Amino acid sequence: MADVARARKLAVRIREIIAETLRTQVKDPRLGMVTLTDVRVTPDLREATVFYTVLGDAGEQQASAMALESAKGVLRAQVGRQTGVKFTPTLAFVPDRIPDSARQIDEILERAHQADAEVQRVAAGASPAGDADPYRRPAEDIDRLGGTDVDRPAGDAS
Repeated sequence: MADVARARKLAVRIREIIAETLRTQVKDPRLGMVTLTDVRVTPDLREATVFYTVLGDAGEQQASAMALESAKGVLRAQVGRQTGVKFTPTLAFVPDRIPDSARQIDEILERAHQADAEVQRVAAGASPAGDADPYRRPAEDIDRLGGTDVDRPAGDAS
């Protein structure tokens, strides 16, 4: 079993090889604007999962997925030639959903910022309901009721 550092290095190298091969050798018209986002290699270096995104609508994404599947043999052969590992890893192409999730989170955060701005706008023009201190009585009421005013010094009749 190989160490994790070697698997990580191989994953980076596989990503470079596949990207270069897609750019220079694969001429499939179905292949759209594909970005390789990540490659993960199993610790035994036998399988590599390639994560990718496609710029475009669902039809372009599906066409690019079919193009990647049809080019899998050419890509694996290039990986085998250029990496020099004993067993060339099998390639599995998986659409990366992280950019979609990030976009949804950005939209939710934007709506939250807009709601906060609306609350601040409404709060700026609002006045408090009732007295500022509802438990404080004016001095006249205290004198009339026969109580003492703790806020007023003793002997102050004002």
